[in-house]
Amino acid sequence: MAEEYEKERTLEYTSTWAVAIVCFVILAISILLEHAIHLFEKFLKRKRRVALVEALEKVKSELMLLGFISLLLTVLQGPISNICVPRKVASSWLPCKEGLEAKKSGRRLLEFSEFGGVIRRSLATKGYDNCTGKGEYAFVTAYGIHQLHIFIFVLAIFHVLYCLTTLALGNIKMRRWEAWEKETKTHEYKYFNDPERFRYTRETSFGQRHLSFWSRWKISVWIVCFFRQFFGSVTKVDYLTLRHGFIKAHLPPGSETKFDFQDYIQRSLEDDFKVVVGISPIIWFSAVLFLLTNSHGWRSYIWLPFITLFIVLLVGTKLQVIITKLGLRIQERGNIVQGIPVVQPGDELFWFGRPRLLLLLIHFVLFQVLRTSFNIHLG
Repeated sequence: MAEEYEKERTLEYTSTWAVAIVCFVILAISILLEHAIHLFEKFLKRKRRVALVEALEKVKSELMLLGFISLLLTVLQGPISNICVPRKVASSWLPCKEGLEAKKSGRRLLEFSEFGGVIRRSLATKGYDNCTGKGEYAFVTAYGIHQLHIFIFVLAIFHVLYCLTTLALGNIKMRRWEAWEKETKTHEYKYFNDPERFRYTRETSFGQRHLSFWSRWKISVWIVCFFRQFFGSVTKVDYLTLRHGFIKAHLPPGSETKFDFQDYIQRSLEDDFKVVVGISPIIWFSAVLFLLTNSHGWRSYIWLPFITLFIVLLVGTKLQVIITKLGLRIQERGNIVQGIPVVQPGDELFWFGRPRLLLLLIHFVLFQVLRTSFNIHLG
């Protein structure tokens, strides 16, 4: 015989000790989290990581924005759920197939499901749709707004985790460069890279890597660079050549053995992280579009991930093409070089002359976690 369940009690019929315990736990967790963030901020200031401090401020502002959105949903939950729309309109562009017979019977206090051959039951959390009495559906039900609260929480967590993971992977990648940077301070490096030594451009290590028969045609350059991004995207010869070109362009003579190029890249990564961790209006707009395409029949879960994959591969290939073009520029200046080949980077090597466009695309790809978390939540 099925057990009978009573209606949920309001706060006026809930024990004061239970309410106090819940409030105490929530406040304790919030205060501890705020204190931990404050300590981490002090640690970054001691290490003089100004860019990371600014990134942390952006994370806090984004979390505050998400909290404000959640607060608005809570305040407007009643008015929104009371907006009624025709059933034909409400039944269009649904994420899942409509046809659950349970909807026709209204609210049920018990839901039955089968798991492992055992029938179990649990209390339903869905409430009434007041618009069904008028022959219509609610614009968004109160339970749907509750799901949005969960989604916003998942979005905030995943956004922070993805940004931190990106920064960590970048640091792991650059650990190999520390040994290369230390090598530039040795006498062996000075001997093998004598600035008075003349060589053919193609005989240099940088020329042998980037100046070959395939570098004569654009299509072959893109094909080779596409596959190179999977095998040693940044090699030792590329790092040392780019380092030498940067020092020649921006620092006075004699800085070859004093300047720490790896530390400079580390700071640059932190500056880029400060940009990536923020969410621009364009990224928010793209997130809304992804929510719109999450409709049944569009099969966005199949083709949208390939768009992200295409952008990642395109950006990786473009960066490899830029390095190759730097080598071609050296050859255009002459077939003989003195010392280490001097590369001359420029904004014209990037799409539309805008290097920040690549960072925007990377930012766009990272934010695709929004769509993924939303699909997981619906599932």
